[in-house]
Order: sequence, then C-alpha cells, then structure tokens
Amino acid sequence: MRPRDVIKTLKDSGLRGRGGGGFPTGIKWELCAKSPGEKKYVICNADEGDPGAFMDRSVLEGDPHALLEAMALCGYAVGSDEGYIYVRAEYPIAVKRLEIAIRQAREYGLIGQNILGTDFSFDLHIRLGAGAFVCGEETALMTSIEGNRGEPRPKPPFPAVHGLYGKPSNINNVETFANVPQIILNGAAWFKGMGTKRSPGTKVFALGGKINNTGLVEVPMGTPLRTVIYDVGGGIPKGKKFKAVQTGGPSGGCIPASLLDVPIEYDSLVEIGSMMGSGGMIVLDEDNCMVDIARFFLDFTVDESCGKCTPCRVGTRRMLEILNRIVSGHGQEGDIEKLEQLAESIMDTALCGLGQTAPNPVLSTIRYFRDEYDAHIRDKHCPSHHCKELLHLEITDKCRGCTACARVCPAGAITGESRGQHVIDTEKCIKCNSCIEKCRFDAIIKV
Repeated sequence: MRPRDVIKTLKDSGLRGRGGGGFPTGIKWELCAKSPGEKKYVICNADEGDPGAFMDRSVLEGDPHALLEAMALCGYAVGSDEGYIYVRAEYPIAVKRLEIAIRQAREYGLIGQNILGTDFSFDLHIRLGAGAFVCGEETALMTSIEGNRGEPRPKPPFPAVHGLYGKPSNINNVETFANVPQIILNGAAWFKGMGTKRSPGTKVFALGGKINNTGLVEVPMGTPLRTVIYDVGGGIPKGKKFKAVQTGGPSGGCIPASLLDVPIEYDSLVEIGSMMGSGGMIVLDEDNCMVDIARFFLDFTVDESCGKCTPCRVGTRRMLEILNRIVSGHGQEGDIEKLEQLAESIMDTALCGLGQTAPNPVLSTIRYFRDEYDAHIRDKHCPSHHCKELLHLEITDKCRGCTACARVCPAGAITGESRGQHVIDTEKCIKCNSCIEKCRFDAIIKV
C-alpha cells in the first residue's frame, strides 16, 4: 500500500479519535500528510489524566507492539521518520513494557533505519509526563515534550501544520492508534461492520462507581447505556436505585435515568450535554448528591488548571466558590443563574478544550437535577442526605437502648440509659456515621 492508500483506508473506515473529541482520524492524517515540510512528527498521547480511567494503560501493558506498529504506519502515511510516546510517569509498568517493546522492535527491524529493507525509516522515543491533567491537551502535551511548562497554545495553527518544534505533527491517543493495525489488516468494511454509521467500531470504557462489575468494558458503538450498566455492569449494588452515570471525566456530564436508552456514540452524548471523553464511566446511585458531584469534578479542574488563560483560571474558581457555598448551606437565590452565566462565558472564551468543557458537569447537573440545587438553596436541605452541613442524625423509637452507638461515638454526642431510647446532641455530632454503621436495629436516620 502507498501512503495515500493507508490514509484512504482509514478515512473509509470512519475511525474517530478515541481521546475525547472524536475527530476523524483519516482526515487528521491526511492534513498532516499534505502539510509541506521535510521533518514531521508522530505523537502518541498516553497521558490519560481522567480520574478512574485506565484504558490506555491496559493497552500499553498488555500489547505495546500494537501501538508501535500503528505509529510506524502513521509515520509511513504522513511522511514522518520520528515519533514520541508521551506517557505519565505514574504508569511504571507501562513505561517498562514500552521500553522492552521498542527494543524488541528495533532488534527485529520493525522500527529504525530502512525498515524491512525498504527506504522507509522510523524511530520512537518515550517522554514521561509529571501527571498534569492539562498535558492531555495536544498543544500542551507538545509544549511539555519540548521541555517547557505544559501550557496550551492558541489554535489555529493546528498541530498538523505547526506542531512539535514548529513542525507538522500528527497526534492521536493510545486507543485510537490501537485500532489502526486491525483496520489495515482486515479492511475498512470490517471495521464499519461494528458500531453505528456516525461512530463505527468499538469503544473501551473504564466502568466504576456504584456498580457491581467494575473494570474495563469494550462494546460496539451505539450500545445503549442501559445495556452497559445492567447487562455488563451487573446493576447497582445493595439494591440501590440508579441515579445517573457520569461520562467523559471532568469534561463530561451526568446522564439521568430517563436517558439510559441513549446509544453510546459521540454525537448522541454531546446532544444530551455529556461527551465520550477518553472513556471514563462512573455510575451514581440514590446516595450521591448531584450538586456535590458537580463540585467534585470542578474542584479537580480548578486544581489542574494551568492558569494561562483568565476564563479557566478565574472563572472556574468563581464557579467552585458558588458550589462550595451551596453544599455548605449558604446558597442564595440567583446562584444557579450565576453558575450558568459563568459557564457560558468560560466555554466561549477559554483557550483550550479542557477549559472550554470544564463547566459541563455543572451544566448537566443543573439541566437534569435542578430540583436538588433548589433544595440546597431554598430549603437548606440535601435530598440525598450527603452534604454534612445540611443534615443531622436522629435516633428513632426503634432504639433498644443497647448503647452500641454511644460507645462508638468519638464526639460523645449520644446519651441515654441502658435499655432506654438514646438521643443525639446535634451540636456535638460530627456526622461521622459511626453510629449508623454500628446500630443493629436501623434506629438512626439522616434528616
């Protein structure tokens, strides 16, 4: 196959980037191939910074040669002789196995000079990341490889024109590359035979949270969320009620039970206020507070912001302050509208994709769980009994006076006679829930 044949096969397959945005891979390769320049680079994004995601790590540890083969194919297609794998240092086993695989490939003549006796040469290097979430953004990743602080650059120019060291560069993540050898081997039609017309192939998810079967799940694109959660994931533990599923990591959104039959594909998830992301899928049950979930993800984004642009550096922090106030019982009328206005401004003006998608968890929870925001603000009540500042514990008449709760209470907040009903002093109670866990009669409730 000639380089243009490789690119055509990828375009015909419909493979889309598995790192989050879903940009057509063949078109990306074609743009890089057409960019003028004698020196070009192929880059693999193996940073995988989403909390709870470990799809790329599994490929790197289990079949690193699939990645090396794909990057060599990409180098052949776009006219590059050098590639970089940017992998986080927190993956020591993955790094070690990549090093072994690169050494083996060089020994077999599969990478290096004059591969398999041809005039095509391609070599690879590993670069370790220090764990910055923002380095998952392609321009920040390239800035980090260059030895500078990982901060994004304005686009355009896009990496295909002006990338690593100012040269045309093609960047894909591990899972995207891992699909390439199979597509070349089996053909575009084979790949399009799985998934949907808009999103062919399969997708790997890291299924976690309130689910019986946690771990990696690979399903055809278009599989309903309900199938993944109940048929593959085994449903919610302890008979709890499903509440939402969070997809796309800190850049994604929360999908309620009413939308469980939505097919998993790039466009359908965006339409309902979430996104595919790299493949994190966190299941939430009735005990999760959606306001606090939004606060949790935004807190992560604020902590990981590179600080280069004001909308992300300042805007997300202002949103977090409002959410902290709401979950602590000091929410005010108009806070929801302020959150929406800030979110809109950040999405319109932030420098990179990570900043632009940072408000997604907040907007999706407001969209589908606005009643919980109203309860926190107006009634100073958390419907899920999760936010400590908005609940207190009570002992009901189920109490048998066994004194187990009083003995375990670290604050000495429970009093009462043996065989008589006990009482909790709400001023002393630190809401550690030790008494609830110890009570054998289900006599202690959250109010």
